[in-house]
Amino acid sequence: MSDETDSKASHASGGAYSGGEKIAKINVADEIKNSFLDYSMSVIISRALPDVRDGLKPSQRRILFAMHELSLFPGRKPYKCAKICGDTSGNYHPHGEAVIYPTLVHMAQPWPCASGWWREGELWFD
Repeated sequence: MSDETDSKASHASGGAYSGGEKIAKINVADEIKNSFLDYSMSVIISRALPDVRDGLKPSQRRILFAMHELSLFPGRKPYKCAKICGDTSGNYHPHGEAVIYPTLVHMAQPWPCASGWWREGELWFD
């Protein structure tokens, strides 16, 4: 019977912690500052800086992989950018579609991996 009472009491108080745990009071502003700093450093290291091995950022690498999966090689028929962006976003890039198109445009400019020229949403390879 006491187990039922304890269970009801923990549900009534929110039940986020067990009876033996202690909750420490912290300064919320300090915790947010520290957490944000940790998160921002993680983002800079994992997404914003190019990898030393190939000089590509993760979003660029995902686009190139999606292009490889679409068999976009020199001498093949051109694909619309929307197809490349959609495949990259749907299959490999979990952070949304907004960054994929500008990244693809930058990669089509003088870039050793994707040299080509643009005409309103299409990419031709040399």
